Amino acid sequence: MMSSDPRIELVERLFSGTGSTYDHIVNLCTAGIDRRWKRQILSRLPSRPKRVMDLAAGTGILTFAIARRFPDCHVMGVELRAEYLDIARARAAREKLDNVELILARAEDVRLSEPVDAVTSSYLAKYADLPRLACTMYEMLRPGGLVITHDFTYPAMPVLAGAWELYFKILQSVGSRRYPQWRAIFDELPDLIRQTTWVPDLVSALKTQGFTDIGCESLTLKGSGLVTAKKIS
Repeated sequence: MMSSDPRIELVERLFSGTGSTYDHIVNLCTAGIDRRWKRQILSRLPSRPKRVMDLAAGTGILTFAIARRFPDCHVMGVELRAEYLDIARARAAREKLDNVELILARAEDVRLSEPVDAVTSSYLAKYADLPRLACTMYEMLRPGGLVITHDFTYPAMPVLAGAWELYFKILQSVGSRRYPQWRAIFDELPDLIRQTTWVPDLVSALKTQGFTDIGCESLTLKGSGLVTAKKIS
């Protein structure tokens, strides 16, 4: 059963009951830098995409940004948790985003009837089964299609790592009292980011799958990373 996967159990435990405050917390806890990271993703999309799949769409922040940037593009947001997807659906209706389709599914398992020009994700990679994810993305992309994957990384430079550690200590102390529903995230996310090797692991999985033009970039004081790749034409 899907729920027996420890990755899914972790996501359910960390994010249950957080949907209504997700957008606020992401903006607050990244000091607005999340918006800059999303713009970095948008800037790497094809100039005139017709179909884009956004994995781990959450409440739709990136999905809707893509839909607004490319009104003639059909944008599919794939999200594991119904709590988050319900919020995204309500928002899409309010904003009258007719070019958005929202799908309840695990990123590694989703299958579409037609290929897409690009697959995006933000904050998915550290939780994902990366070999399976790379396989799914390869199958869903048209020849020449792009992968754009973003997530947190642990800074390698000691001075940046020290600032990072201090920041999370503040979140654990102050943030957990102010936003108790986020306590599990504030407590457990630091270890998850310290331990994850998602960047080299994803690069390896993409190479194994046959992707080309694989690139890695560090963003904003080495606190997050971007991995891009292209399906061979």
